[in-house]
Amino acid sequence: MDTAGPQVCDDMTVEVALSVMASARTGHLLVCDNDGLCTGRVTQAQLAAVRDSSAYTDRVQLRDILGNCGPFTSPVTTRTEAEHTMRYRRLDGLPVVDEQGSALGILALAG
Repeated sequence: MDTAGPQVCDDMTVEVALSVMASARTGHLLVCDNDGLCTGRVTQAQLAAVRDSSAYTDRVQLRDILGNCGPFTSPVTTRTEAEHTMRYRRLDGLPVVDEQGSALGILALAG
């Protein structure tokens, strides 16, 4: 498991999130609500697609594009279960959250 990496609030705009990604040299951000609970994960590709869409405005916030929360996994999930979820949902990363919903890290498939 990798560290959670950059965590940002869900009221951040897409442009600012892309800047944070560029500064942190990462391809994803974990998104948290005002209580610090992990609400999702966004990738550079997702944000670029939103920014390049005809419906985009500079007021679009991360909470506007997250959709349903998850998927997440917990520290007690087996590696096999986590890998199955990632492969089935075609995910390159899966956030790990504790019982309260705080981000602990992210699982990534080995290349």
